[in-house]
Amino acid sequence: MENLALFYPTSHQAHYQPGHPERPQRVEAIREAFIEAGLWDGFQHLEPLALSAADLKHVHEPSYLARLENACAHGSHMDLDTYTTPQSWQLALNAAGGAAATAEAVWGGAIRRGLALTRPPGHHATSQRAMGFCLLNNIAIAADYLLRHKSAARLAIVDLDLHHGNGTQEIFWERGDVFYISTHQYPYYPGTGALNETGAGAGQRTTANFPLPPMSGDAAFAAIMDEAILPLLDRYAPEMLLVSYGFDTHWRDSLGHLQLSARGYADLITRLANWADANCQGRVALFLEGGYDLPAAGACSLGVAAALTGQAWTDSLGPAPYPESEGWKAVLREAKRIWDIGER
Repeated sequence: MENLALFYPTSHQAHYQPGHPERPQRVEAIREAFIEAGLWDGFQHLEPLALSAADLKHVHEPSYLARLENACAHGSHMDLDTYTTPQSWQLALNAAGGAAATAEAVWGGAIRRGLALTRPPGHHATSQRAMGFCLLNNIAIAADYLLRHKSAARLAIVDLDLHHGNGTQEIFWERGDVFYISTHQYPYYPGTGALNETGAGAGQRTTANFPLPPMSGDAAFAAIMDEAILPLLDRYAPEMLLVSYGFDTHWRDSLGHLQLSARGYADLITRLANWADANCQGRVALFLEGGYDLPAAGACSLGVAAALTGQAWTDSLGPAPYPESEGWKAVLREAKRIWDIGER
């Protein structure tokens, strides 16, 4: 695993609310799976970057950052679902800094692939508000960091979470330097991510959504990846792939109704890694978002780590025990019409 760098959010356990699904065990299950597989010590471990106020304010409104810091100081909720503790502000900074460190290491060639266990998660956090368990938008901050501080000019974010990353979409909605692509259960929280949401202004046609009906699984994701996402990446030609890694698409996850297996998830990452090898010097990094079933956390994370490094791996949980719906086929047909995608 010497070609894979890992960011682990030290002290993240202090961001915790009893009974809440966004809990420390999500990350610890991944860590334990890596340790049991004998992989943990083989990773190159990264420390978070110390982000400047300007780095944060280029993604989030200053007034929002002030509200968030104040809420954390008092351990207040940002909304009904999104809690803070007195330690959450620093831990959110660490997660965003860890995301930036991972992106920087991969971009600069210090490491081939990156996996950031970013907690608190981020892809629902908009420029102006926290929501959906998310405080700072880690992947957006990482992408913006590369664009502002490094030589990056064109990046792609591929969001494979159960939920649509409305925050990431909003942040880059009118920007042409990041192509945001999302697969997600629809209709479902947060209610965004329809097929016709494709960006505006300088960002027109740099947002692509694939809203999947419940019970979509391995066949759906593989077809959308091969027939739509990879062709769109060919067209946009990003210099690096950043992936929002949410394992709540797994069939075991109680918050959703998708049917992806850990093997199916690993196959998606293999496709993206192979594309990166052929088109952008192998640059690909993953950033943790959602996922709430602990066995799925371990299985999916072992799978994606193997996919990023080309290692053999066995899915201990196996395929979904329920039949996969074919409703996704209509979504794919319409998406290919909207984007004028033919055969590769």
